[in-house]
Amino acid sequence: MIKKLLGGTALFLLASSAFASECEATVESNDAMQFNTKNVTIPASCTEFTVTLKHTGQLPKQSMGHNWVMTTKENGQPVATDGMSAGLDNDYIKPGDDRVIGATDIIGGGEQTSTTFSVEGLSKDEEYMFFCSFPGHIGVMKGTVTLSS
Repeated sequence: MIKKLLGGTALFLLASSAFASECEATVESNDAMQFNTKNVTIPASCTEFTVTLKHTGQLPKQSMGHNWVMTTKENGQPVATDGMSAGLDNDYIKPGDDRVIGATDIIGGGEQTSTTFSVEGLSKDEEYMFFCSFPGHIGVMKGTVTLSS
């Protein structure tokens, strides 16, 4: 019945849109160095995943900038440490760092950005994390990334 009302193309677009929303998440950050979630779940059906980061604070990126970076749990702190010397112009991520699975730009209050990355090749047996690579922020701004079945 829906197909008759919407037509085949519209039904396909609705199904595509519903599928696409499973493969994305929005994470908020603020001036108190907090993410609004401690876990991001990536469904097994996704081949790519998009994270949109919103900075709900007011401070500029030079003083309270945030980004969203995904690595394995093992690589999180080393990536953040190496990123400190990369500077703000490189979003506090060492250029070409292949330990980074996905990362947004550093943003300031009132801004938003997103990243889309491939999840093919990620393993349910590996532990993943996300964090903010702005110097010192990883201590409190971090969480887990879970691959669902």
